[in-house]
Amino acid sequence: MSLSGTDAYDRETGLPPLVVRALAAARVHGFPYSCRPEQGRLLRALAGGAREAIGETGTGCGVGLAWLAAGARDGVRLISVERDPDRARVAAEVFADRPDVRVLHGDWTRVAADAPYDLLVLDGGGTGKTPDDTPADPARLLVPGGRIVVDDFTPATDWPPRHGGSVDRPRLYWLEHPALDTVEIPLAADLATLVGTRRRGGVSGGSISGAGPR
Repeated sequence: MSLSGTDAYDRETGLPPLVVRALAAARVHGFPYSCRPEQGRLLRALAGGAREAIGETGTGCGVGLAWLAAGARDGVRLISVERDPDRARVAAEVFADRPDVRVLHGDWTRVAADAPYDLLVLDGGGTGKTPDDTPADPARLLVPGGRIVVDDFTPATDWPPRHGGSVDRPRLYWLEHPALDTVEIPLAADLATLVGTRRRGGVSGGSISGAGPR
């Protein structure tokens, strides 16, 4: 979720119809933290490579999920989990005519029931960005060669990457994860995303040492 992400679409044109529908729902319900358009376009492109299943944590009102659905091939299942019951209901209504899309209410770990995924987007849990958020295990949740996306970072300018004056442990966790080949993709002057590909035969990761609020 991005601060002022919903407002970032005010001057955008040519959006996929499903994204327009999700944005309208976000605005009606006063939800400001939608996936930004730069991130959305990346998600649409990545979704096109999925063969069977796409997962997402943190549905919000469904803007990021709409970008994923706009890029997914026919027959690909999309599963997203939202912990807020009202937002889960709103998002489910957005996708009411899309039987390939399911919006679940609950903790982000519910996404594991439909694993493994070709693409998993971590936006509302499983990122390890806060002390109480256990990072997702890509070796369990992804097919070999599957991709995991962790967004809402500030582009790194040095190594090791830093956040708030100290080493950015959550970012390092994903960049150095033994089961992944991960790259950081700058999307705007203030926005970067991590995309990791599960190595074939990769192992499970450990915990984040010293992770703190972002």
